[in-house]
Amino acid sequence: MTDITQQGDVVLHVNDGVATIEFFHPAQNSLPGRLLAELVQAINEAGADKNSHVVVLRSAGDRSFCAGASFDELVAIRDFETGKRFFLGFANVINAMRHCPKLIIGRIHGKAVGGGVGLAAASDYCMSSQFASVKLSELAVGIGPFVVGPACERKLGLSAFSQMAINATQWQTAAWAKQKGLFTEVFDTVEQLDAYIEHFTKILVSSSPDAMRELKRTFWQGTENWDTLLNERAAISGRLVLSDFTRNAIEAFKAKKDEKA
Repeated sequence: MTDITQQGDVVLHVNDGVATIEFFHPAQNSLPGRLLAELVQAINEAGADKNSHVVVLRSAGDRSFCAGASFDELVAIRDFETGKRFFLGFANVINAMRHCPKLIIGRIHGKAVGGGVGLAAASDYCMSSQFASVKLSELAVGIGPFVVGPACERKLGLSAFSQMAINATQWQTAAWAKQKGLFTEVFDTVEQLDAYIEHFTKILVSSSPDAMRELKRTFWQGTENWDTLLNERAAISGRLVLSDFTRNAIEAFKAKKDEKA
């Protein structure tokens, strides 16, 4: 039997000054630990590549942008250290995006859940299609959006982040996400989204790399403690994922998915 957590990939390619990072997983672009580590590596490589001036973060396919954490991997966690290490995967991606000296453009073509919302929030400039509804579903399975919380609160503000974190079963529309500041633009179609990103990145490629680097540094001022903060948040999630409540909730969710399959 194939281990689904070993499926999927992360691809980085640089063309005309634009570094594009694309991730894929057959389970709605969910992110097991292996892919999270590969995302960190790709972001670091794109940031160090002298031929890239701007980074585009996207996922493959035409459905979900990212379903967040891999439930198959979550349900297999049996001890605190394994749980903390898994959630540190998301922390490491967010911190890699924060440390990357290049501006990161988020391309959110479809639904984003949990960690997927965190990726959108950690992007420096994030655009979506109208199909990109968002949800922080962690509380529904007994955890809470602790690791992605700082990035989401920074972009959305405390009120909107609290709304998403508490109302964990409610999808918010792309229009709502734009109103709250998560998305800068929302397009009617994915084709329009891609056309604008191509246009926009050409403008950025012709802009001053030094100025963009300094702008990014300015944008992220006040987050210097996130290496420590997100480590602490991963520990909270790593403890909660071991609870009976969370185990039962994840198993029930997986059973419901299997019935629909």
